[in-house]
Amino acid sequence: MQPNEILEEINALEKEIHEKKTTLMELRKSVPRVNVQNYAFRGPFNKEISLLELFGDKDELIVIQNMGKSCSYCTMWADGFNGVYHHIVKKAAFVVASPDSPEVQDAYAAERRWQFPMVSTMDNTFKEDMGFVKDGYQYPGVSTFQKDDEGNIYHVADAPFGPGDEFCSVWYLFDLLPSGRKGYQPAREINRNASFELTNNIAIQVSDYEKAKHFYTTILGMEKVWENKAESKLTIGGQNLYIEDNDANKVFFEFAIQDMMQAKSILLQHGCQIIREYSDKSIMLSDPYGLHFHLFERV
Repeated sequence: MQPNEILEEINALEKEIHEKKTTLMELRKSVPRVNVQNYAFRGPFNKEISLLELFGDKDELIVIQNMGKSCSYCTMWADGFNGVYHHIVKKAAFVVASPDSPEVQDAYAAERRWQFPMVSTMDNTFKEDMGFVKDGYQYPGVSTFQKDDEGNIYHVADAPFGPGDEFCSVWYLFDLLPSGRKGYQPAREINRNASFELTNNIAIQVSDYEKAKHFYTTILGMEKVWENKAESKLTIGGQNLYIEDNDANKVFFEFAIQDMMQAKSILLQHGCQIIREYSDKSIMLSDPYGLHFHLFERV
């Protein structure tokens, strides 16, 4: 076959695939919509949040059916969604649902620097009812929903995830390589040089707490997540900022590690000092060069 004939066949096949994909999506959305219950999930700090609340100010919702931190493939899919999250939420609400506890989700999201919201399905039958748990086994995918003015929620469509689907771009890029996707396994680690993973949490000690909160939220446009008399959590672009009423004016970064005993031993050998120990899995340190940081062992 001549090169021009190959290109013509490629173009014809691409057109056919595009048409079939369009037909597939329309068929998925043509399945009669079913009214679903207002499921209760667990959000940050184990606070209950309903399916209706996940819509926010939108009338459409995308729920990623994630299998949790134990699945490196689901983690890679979520890493991809993180990069386009700020585009997605202009159109529809978006949330990642996994069976992990809120505590595990929060720590893992900080380590991966995810900015999208997460909810835990550990106390409901949402995944089972949507068809993403079968015979005790979980399956990854996505579900979409719509709400009306009366607060009724309708299940619109589903799609499964798996290597080679269009919801994770790496497979198509690998397929263009001579070796294809052969032999690739996604890894959890982000930092290839050491076991210390920098999270998206930064703590700042401020000398004028109330004025600092006002400046960060009103002038810099940060969003307030929660607050009390001495501390607040703010967020902007996926970065979490913890503001503490403290005249010390120090800035603390955060690292996640796999083995606290090993990491602490290495750091102390290299001149770091422990500032505060919250538990055997959570400590504050300073290094000899001016960096202050929180260290926690992954849950």
